[in-house]
Amino acid sequence: MLYPSIWNESLFDDLMNFDFPVFRGVDDVDQKLYGKHANRVMKTDVHEQDDHYEVDIDLPGFKKDEIKLDLENGYLTVSAAKGLDKEEKDNKGKLIRQERYTGSMSRSFYVGDNVTEEDIKAKFEDGVLKLNVPKKEAPKLPEKKTILIEG
Repeated sequence: MLYPSIWNESLFDDLMNFDFPVFRGVDDVDQKLYGKHANRVMKTDVHEQDDHYEVDIDLPGFKKDEIKLDLENGYLTVSAAKGLDKEEKDNKGKLIRQERYTGSMSRSFYVGDNVTEEDIKAKFEDGVLKLNVPKKEAPKLPEKKTILIEG
């Protein structure tokens, strides 16, 4: 159903002015950039297997080269940045409404201090980033041994 342009995406939210709490982990920049749907960005599923975790992150509309993975101090950070081509404005006519965005988003996961970059496997297809993160335990410290004193 089409609404007059004075309303945004939801007629009732605009009329009733409901103020729901903001999604935790989304800062003010992302809130302004993605609006009331900021809580829907980078939806993630984590599946635990015996020896690894399978992480699926939705990143629709992004290309492989717009996604970056960093591992630092045991935290795996997934970042995605997108820009629109500003040169196309005259070729396509007058812009009436623009819903596509320019910006970046990121999300961090603690994977442990013993996981290295080589351990993590990543694959991106059909707008879903698939990660395979192994479970690695900290190396065990030698047991405390008591030395017997003769005499």
